[in-house]
Amino acid sequence: MAAAAEAVKSTVDQFTAASNTAFKDGVEKTLTALNDANAQSKKNLEAVVASITAATKGAEALGAQAMAYSKTAFEANVAAAKSLTSAKSVQEVVELQTSFAKSALEAYMAELGRMTETVSASVKDSVKPLNERVTAAVEKMQAAR
Repeated sequence: MAAAAEAVKSTVDQFTAASNTAFKDGVEKTLTALNDANAQSKKNLEAVVASITAATKGAEALGAQAMAYSKTAFEANVAAAKSLTSAKSVQEVVELQTSFAKSALEAYMAELGRMTETVSASVKDSVKPLNERVTAAVEKMQAAR
């Protein structure tokens, strides 16, 4: 009977030791996973902040460009109006108006091109940090396979 009791005690001890080891390993793996998830979340938040910062800078640049263009266009309109009032004939009015319309359209198209470049650069800069995080997440998932 003592031998049977000793065998049961030995089996229980082995089971307890194995259970403790498994539990300890599980807790360590869980803590490691939580730390990794926390680090990923921090990097994701940093990427979002960088993206918003880049978008804000782009919006500020676009706003400054729009204000500068508006000021220049207003000044050109005032100058054109003054030159129209000093015209001596209908033919001269038509020529001045045609010249002004042509230069105004050319200035508008040039400004539109500059603004398009600013928006494009802003979007590229804004999306870059987010793309880097997506790439890192995909690489991590592929490595986990």
